[in-house]
Amino acid sequence: MKECGNACDLKKCFLCKLCLPEWLPALAVQKRNFELKKGELIFKEGDAVNGIYFVHKGSFKVHKRWDKDKELIIRFARPADIIGHMGLGKRLLYPVSATALEPSVVCYLEMSFFESTLKVNTELAYQLIRFLANELDDSHRSMRDLAHMSVKARIAQAFISLHQQFGIDEHGFIDIEISRQDISSFAGTTYETLFKVLNDFAKQNILTLTGRKILITDHLKLQEIVNNDHV
Repeated sequence: MKECGNACDLKKCFLCKLCLPEWLPALAVQKRNFELKKGELIFKEGDAVNGIYFVHKGSFKVHKRWDKDKELIIRFARPADIIGHMGLGKRLLYPVSATALEPSVVCYLEMSFFESTLKVNTELAYQLIRFLANELDDSHRSMRDLAHMSVKARIAQAFISLHQQFGIDEHGFIDIEISRQDISSFAGTTYETLFKVLNDFAKQNILTLTGRKILITDHLKLQEIVNNDHV
């Protein structure tokens, strides 16, 4: 990760949009921009917390060790999303890792200045609380799904979630390139099981994978797999 020139216009990201206009000059002085290559870590699980990151460009996976050789992807982050907020707890250690899925740029604030920013900018503090509450709700739902949903339904839900978060490109593919290994980590299953389910989905003409691109061809059938699992 290397520092780069000013990439932010102080208008678009979660942080800048919610700060008072009078606070933006201080923000311009304190923030730092960093470039990351595809596959590069911002921080890893267990690192000391020094600051917080806002995605300006690109996409990231936020993941946690599952066992010795596996990881579980907690969520994905894209422009305007926050990364590193899970390190705001009392331990001051990141409980997760964050890795760039493509060449990306983040905006970084040291934690002391970020805390001052929250005290001054009440709308930012309020929206951060809502963001954390929504993420906690998503985490609880993911834990429930891991415990109670079948593997096939979890994989179907993973594709639905990717489609909802990233949308589609001009060719109809989900607008993110992602490896099969990352899909299996997001669904909480093994690569081998994912491979079998993908073959089944392809035979039913539900979806196709071309390299790292995903095309959902039958949204109704995909949602039906999830709904039937909840019956």
